[in-house]
Order: sequence, then structure tokens, then C-alpha cells
Amino acid sequence: MAAEIKFGTDGWRGVIAWDFTYENVRRVAQALADYINENAPSDENGKMAKVFVGYDHRFMSDLFAADMASILRSNKIDVTLSDGPVPTPMVSALTLHKFWLGIIVTASHNPAQYNGIKVKLAGHSAAVRETKEIEQLVDANPVLFLFGQKAEQKNLTDLYRKYLITPALAKKIAALKGLIVADYMYGVTSGWMEKLLPNNKILALHAEHDPTFCGLQPDPSLKNLGELKKAVLAKKAAVGVAFDGDGDRFGLVDEKGNYVTPCLVAAVILDHLVKTKKLKGKVVQTLSMGYLPKRIARENGLSYEEVPVGFKNVAELMGLEEVAFGVEEAGGYAWKGGPSDRDGLGVALMWLEIMASTKKKPSELCEEVAKRYGASVYVRRDLPAAKPIDKAAFVEKMRKKLPKKIAGFKVAEISTLDGVKVYFENDEWLLVRPSGTEPLVRVYAETATKKDTQALLDFGEKLVAQYIK
Repeated sequence: MAAEIKFGTDGWRGVIAWDFTYENVRRVAQALADYINENAPSDENGKMAKVFVGYDHRFMSDLFAADMASILRSNKIDVTLSDGPVPTPMVSALTLHKFWLGIIVTASHNPAQYNGIKVKLAGHSAAVRETKEIEQLVDANPVLFLFGQKAEQKNLTDLYRKYLITPALAKKIAALKGLIVADYMYGVTSGWMEKLLPNNKILALHAEHDPTFCGLQPDPSLKNLGELKKAVLAKKAAVGVAFDGDGDRFGLVDEKGNYVTPCLVAAVILDHLVKTKKLKGKVVQTLSMGYLPKRIARENGLSYEEVPVGFKNVAELMGLEEVAFGVEEAGGYAWKGGPSDRDGLGVALMWLEIMASTKKKPSELCEEVAKRYGASVYVRRDLPAAKPIDKAAFVEKMRKKLPKKIAGFKVAEISTLDGVKVYFENDEWLLVRPSGTEPLVRVYAETATKKDTQALLDFGEKLVAQYIK
């Protein structure tokens, strides 16, 4: 079935054997080939820029990637195919120096029945204007797939390891007391923490290669980290870290077995960078992120901006302006002097570096930030949608239904940048929006107390009830 190809929050995704098929992957590959041939720069000798193709642990990802690489080769593109599964952030990192464009076959944190394609340029996800151009090139030309056009395969993981960590940082982190529990969620980062740090520091969970993810969704959010929390407590570990299926998202569990929200993870990192590295520039975050980075920016005289959901929107701005720190609520973080794309392993190393530098436990770091910038109780609910949602109509209807006061909070401002976000008088907020990657409506809220956050979430869920039936 020739599906409509649409790039969402980060890449094109579909259900394997339904819309993610050989036919459709080949259509995307030809569109990418046309895009590359129209846009890739050449050197002084007329040699075209290079392209890298990687893939994750998902069902048939290696075969889909090989097909894509062969089509690029058939279109006279200098392409290198990974010789094994690699994290998505590695592909991003390779486009900073060695390759002009990177492609990876992955569906990130989606359930096992999905697969997808992400495109990377200049160290981060292709911008909306670039993916729109790729979409427009789908079916512009017949797929050129010549017999015998196999791409050269290489192992470039050592380049990524050197990009992530220096010997000095490895030595500093190794001095931390206690185990680090790493939940790989059956994803492509399996074994990477052991590559970066001494093996005796790491206790690995879910490190086996299982394309079904053992029935779990490889998303390092609260609902999926029960075993990590138990392991941290049972082993009296220093911290628990988790990575999604392709390694670009990060989750954290403190030494007490408590899940640390992305709002607090971001706040601790940003506060540390501002205090110790004298970080300057703009703080950029997606609309679904919490208010602590906003408060840190305000107190430290940094400019601040919100962008639509999707780390590519953060990364695009980081490439255009003097951005000090960028973050999204789904576990993606980047900062000046660090990864230019979201990188779960890079964030784990940063968190461990902060612990080593301050000699403080994760719970202590979070308590310090909350004491200085205010408490944060942030929760997201994902509500399955039984039918496709017209986002424009959804936004308009939701906006018209909003009262002037919700759960005792007075509405201060409403944004329709991505879904409908309601800001209240003291930075508290409520957001309802259809997901860009899954058949879901997401409801988010953040206040200083659990009771108030739950009240806002309940209101949001009732508000969107008709759209999820």
C-alpha cells in the first residue's frame, strides 16, 4: 500500500507491514536521493558530500537500511552504511564533521510494531522546511534501484565514543561511590555505558536484543521505569539512568527510587551550567516543558523562548541564534559546548559529572533547585484516540471552550502555537495537544502541588473527551 509520507515531530513513522513497507521505504529513499542530489554541496574537486545510513534494533531495520543505502548508491551518492545497530545521536554527531547528511531507520520510543526514518543535518534533526521539501519529492521520480549497488559498511562507533567522553571525565565519574543502574529498555544503547565507564560501575537492565522490547514500550518515562526504581533501591545504587529505543531520550531515577521529571533534570543541568560554566545566551524549550528553566533564565538575565513540540524545533533555533540551553519534555537536552542534538548518553554523562563535581546525591540536587526556583509537580497523561484528529479544528474548538478560571487558577494567557496551552498567573500551566507521532491526545500540567496538577489534568481530560472516543 502506497501510504502518504508525512514527517511528524521527528521523522516519518508507520506500522511495519502496514504502511512501513519496502515499497514505501523505497519511495522515501528515492525522495532523499533527489533531495541530496539537489542540495548537497561538492568540494573543490567536484566530489559530492557524503551520506551515512544507520539503523536500530527493530524488526528488519537492518534490511530496510540496506535497501535505502543501495538506492542512494544507485543514484550516484557517496553513502556509507553502518555495519551494525547504532544510537540515533551517533548519526547526528557524524553529520557535524564526517558526513553532510545522516539517515537512521528507527521508530525511537514507539511500540515494537512501528518503524520509521529520521533525517539528520548539521548535527540535529532536519528542520520542517527540509522535511517538507523531502515530502514533496516523494514519487517525483521512479525509484532507481540498480542490481549490485551495495553500500560500503563501516563501524564508526569509536568516533562517537570519543565525541561523548574524555579520559579526564571518565576518571572523574569513576570516582563516584555506588553503582549506576542503566536501563537500556532493550534498545540500541545496550552496552554503551560499559563502553564509556568502568564495567564494575554499571548494573545493566534489559540489555538483551529483543525487537519486541519484551512487550514494553521503550520510552523512559515514569510508567515504564518500575524495574529501574526497584533495582536502584535493592542495590542501594547512586542513581538510575534510562534510554529509549534509539538512545536520544533520557530518564532518571534518584537514589531513593524516585522518578525525576524532565523539568527537574533540565533545571539541575541548566542551573549547574549557569553557575559553574557562566553559560550565556537564550534558553529555548518546547511548549510542553516545565516552568523551572523559564524561572532560571529570568533570574539569571537570560532570554527565553518557547517553540512547538519536537526537539528539531529547538535544534533549528540553536543553529540560527546564540542559544545556551535547549530542552524538550520528552527527555531531550542540549547545551552550548555539548551535544547539538538530544543525546541520552550525553545527558547521563552530564548528570554524573554534576554529581561528581558537587559530591551531592540526585535527590539533594533536585531539592536545591526546588528551594531556589520553586516546587514543580509535572505530570503528563496520554489518552488513546480512536480516530484521526484534525489538529487545526481541535485547537479552535478547545480554545473556544476555555473558561476564564480553571480549577481555581485565573487564566493569564492562551497559546495555540502547538495545541492549546493555558498559562496561569504564577507560571502554572495546562496543555492539550494531539501527538505528532502516535494516535494519542496528550494532556500536560504543572503546578507547585500534586493536588493542583491533578485538578488541571482532570479538567484537560474532560475537555478532550469527545476527541478520544
